[in-house]
Amino acid sequence: MPHENKLLPICKRIMPDEMSRPLIRERGEGARHLEDSVADRSAPVIGILGTGDFSRSLARRLVASGYQVVVGSRTPKIFVALFPEEVEVTTQLEAANKADLCFIAVYPEHHSTLVELKPALAGKTLVDVSNSLRINQNGPSNAELLADYFPESSVVKGFNTISAWTLQMGPRDGGRQVFLCSNSQKAKNTVKAICHRMGFIPIDMGLLSSSLEIENLPLYLFPSWRLPLLCTLFLFIFFYLYNFIRDVLQPYVMEGKKAFYKMPIEVVNATLPSVTLVMLALVYLPGVFAAILQLWSGTKYNRFPNWLDRWLTSRKQLGLCSFLCAVLHAVYSLCLPLRKSARFKLVNMAYKQVKAGVDDSWVDEEVWRMELYLSVGIMALGLLCLLAVTSLPSVANTINWREFSFIQSTLGYCALFMATAHTLLYGWNRAFDLRQYRFNMPPTFVLVLVLPFLVLLSRLALCVPCAAGRLMKVRRGWERSRHIRFTLPAEGCHNGLEDVSNV
Repeated sequence: MPHENKLLPICKRIMPDEMSRPLIRERGEGARHLEDSVADRSAPVIGILGTGDFSRSLARRLVASGYQVVVGSRTPKIFVALFPEEVEVTTQLEAANKADLCFIAVYPEHHSTLVELKPALAGKTLVDVSNSLRINQNGPSNAELLADYFPESSVVKGFNTISAWTLQMGPRDGGRQVFLCSNSQKAKNTVKAICHRMGFIPIDMGLLSSSLEIENLPLYLFPSWRLPLLCTLFLFIFFYLYNFIRDVLQPYVMEGKKAFYKMPIEVVNATLPSVTLVMLALVYLPGVFAAILQLWSGTKYNRFPNWLDRWLTSRKQLGLCSFLCAVLHAVYSLCLPLRKSARFKLVNMAYKQVKAGVDDSWVDEEVWRMELYLSVGIMALGLLCLLAVTSLPSVANTINWREFSFIQSTLGYCALFMATAHTLLYGWNRAFDLRQYRFNMPPTFVLVLVLPFLVLLSRLALCVPCAAGRLMKVRRGWERSRHIRFTLPAEGCHNGLEDVSNV
């Protein structure tokens, strides 16, 4: 191996320190010093007061971004082993003296214990990362209270919506937005630069008075989903009980047949498409109401009623709930032949046909109905999948507004039409069969079709040229009570324009 012996001295000359440096550094006792870290010396020294999970994750992310980090603790010798080697863990007073900017990573009820650091933190930027235990609507916020404790410091509210896991894993695997607010624009710009360097996107929320809103953000539990979820749950319970009375209770009361085995699969599967179609109709019904109100008032500048405004802002969530029910309906339908009850029914039917001497049970009408019913249902589910995928922000950001509007509006109405046709083909002529009216209750699909028919017919009426043209003018700023009427040139008119505005 003569060549290896010749290359060895060369490798030693090129990398004398790299080969001798240990892969895992040994941790020393006590505090570590900033001079030992490999950070950008031109960057400000970042201090962190607190040694919790968030503090450790923040320190790791700051070190990875090239900052010098010093952590202040009441017992530094205990927590020194929990932080990266490049981080100096020392007392709170020493950390406050060394830091140019300080993150306050202690619980808000302990902010008062930091008052003794007021001289060391005077003139410096303090970043409050705390959250409240419950939603606070009245104030003051934690950041405002901290500003009262340290009037000579510039308090910035931020990073409270970022979890310790996101900080540790990086912005690729979590939320990237960091909401910031402060009364000092200079301090806010400094924190913005830190955000950018860490890979996050700072969102300026204005003055420190906005900190109450920022602190409440992580405490909300699906605020925009409450109404759609309640609506979905109500419709599911209603249609489930309706189907249970017709398909399970009525045979048991009238004929003594025990059909309670249908409750887990068949009744649920009959309920899900009903909820899907009604929820999908509820997505497009508020748009029809809004168009009618604009045509009635002759302007687009009147505010919608609060109930309609809230309904319009919930359309995305209503659509996703409809999509979830449609997917569950497809899965339940695929599972129907796997049940023991379905196999027993098939065997019994075959036995009865053999016993009756029936050679051919083929019925063209039923075959065609089932083929069309399944085909239209698959197309409706495909369109719903497209609508659901397009509603994702990552997908919506890649298309322009015209493409988004075409998918969500035009293809959305196509999905509603297909789902309605799917339900019509399922019902076929059973709406006119009196035997289907058990307990004098109409079949479920008859109830379900009322709202989709209303939406589709209303949309068709709005597509009539006279209504569509007027609506387009209104949405482009035309107002019935204030406009210019075009006339033929005559006396009293200038260039064929007669001023009939009321201003």
